[in-house]
Amino acid sequence: MIPSWHPHPDVWAFVLFLGVGYWYAIRRIGPYLKIEGPLVTRRQAMVFTAGLLSLWAVSDWPFHDIAEQQLFLFHMIEHMVLALVAAPLLIAGTPSWLLRRILTHPRVLPTLKPLTRPLAAFFIFNGVMVGIHWPQIVHLMVTSGIYHFLVHALLIAASAVMWLPVLSPVPEVKQLTPPLRMLYLFSHSLLPTIPASFLTFGREPLYRFYAEAPRLWGIDAITDQTMAGLVMKLGGGAILWGVIVVVWFRWYAYEQQWEALERELRKTS
Repeated sequence: MIPSWHPHPDVWAFVLFLGVGYWYAIRRIGPYLKIEGPLVTRRQAMVFTAGLLSLWAVSDWPFHDIAEQQLFLFHMIEHMVLALVAAPLLIAGTPSWLLRRILTHPRVLPTLKPLTRPLAAFFIFNGVMVGIHWPQIVHLMVTSGIYHFLVHALLIAASAVMWLPVLSPVPEVKQLTPPLRMLYLFSHSLLPTIPASFLTFGREPLYRFYAEAPRLWGIDAITDQTMAGLVMKLGGGAILWGVIVVVWFRWYAYEQQWEALERELRKTS
């Protein structure tokens, strides 16, 4: 049986903070900065809104309650959406002038810059992703609302660090070249194979809480754990490989445009 509805004021406050902050920056701060071009495009606003909605959908009732009380599968989907969907959408939907003001703040940039170097970002993100699925950590998350919120905040922060080398539009936090972006994203699809294998091929429940939790829709504990492992490996990998394909096609189109321009220049010279 799906848990009965109850409010999640921490989630509502966080989503409201991001949404109102975004609106306030564009409507109240942007006009005074004399930005060339539009303060925000329709596409950026839609992408940011999609990021907020995805964050809210997996963090509020009923999804979050099922994840916290009944199925580890939903717990894993929640983490994958926060890390690989919500975080990049929020970054991609933020106008470059606004993102630059946030990232280059004197109290932010000195700490953020070394963390967003590709090797550091790789180990930070994957260390957090593996660590939060350790049995003791999972038990603390599902038995403490405050701890659960703090771990999710850590996950989103680590995810932002991971995605900035791919999506950053500001020179202070350098974006990787397309080939390095593809290699970087490919590397992120490899490490989760280890914990995902323990989940997928395990013959005993790794998480005592979910082994003893009320079953939903007839899904037993081992099947629940196996499906969660498949989501971690195949679902997360599919998202990363989807981004790799987009990067490759954009890079290819860019190279084709340059070649066409060079041919035109040679004809006129």
